[in-house]
Amino acid sequence: MPSGGQSSDHTQGRVVSDLSVSADGYSAGTGQSEQRPFGDDAGDGWGNRLHSWMFETPELRQAELDRLASVGAFVMGRNMFGPVRCPWDRRWKGWWGDDPPYHAPVFVLTHHARDPQPMEGGTTFHFVTDGIGSALRQAREAAGDRDVSIHGGSTTVDQYLAAGLIDVLRLHIVPFTLGAGTRLFDGVPPLDLEQVESRAADSVTHVTYRVLR
Repeated sequence: MPSGGQSSDHTQGRVVSDLSVSADGYSAGTGQSEQRPFGDDAGDGWGNRLHSWMFETPELRQAELDRLASVGAFVMGRNMFGPVRCPWDRRWKGWWGDDPPYHAPVFVLTHHARDPQPMEGGTTFHFVTDGIGSALRQAREAAGDRDVSIHGGSTTVDQYLAAGLIDVLRLHIVPFTLGAGTRLFDGVPPLDLEQVESRAADSVTHVTYRVLR
């Protein structure tokens, strides 16, 4: 069986995950809030250190950015979409303004139903209340033969890893430590990973793993 327990249908894309993490594996710090969505992240609270590799000298990261741009649909946790935890008491549209960077369907895991939220640039947020399997099925249907990205945060990625539903894990490891926060692999059983690519750059190391189970 292919990695991640996925179908052998060759017309179907892979399930991938790209995640920026500190050297000790954290994708966000403690104390996350609307004012500091990445919490105490050793920066401005908006992930400026964790994600600087994407925005500073992007010409050096073209391969990684092209992979992100090729994704056909995304899945994210509600915490990544926004700070609203209870039923939707305001029309929160995400952190990214009227034209989010996804330009594809995004399936948001939540416990509270909400109508789809179309945005500019081809992004529509769909709110999924019946679990990670349903969100992935809907994302696969929307993506067609393109890849689906389990986009984050790390708690959501951990759920899909634990369920054996991710084929490829791409980590962007930034050279500082946080010591506490939201961390990749928490609660995930032991995994067999095959390293298929690595590339060191000035401010980040890009490592690609194939998830073997």
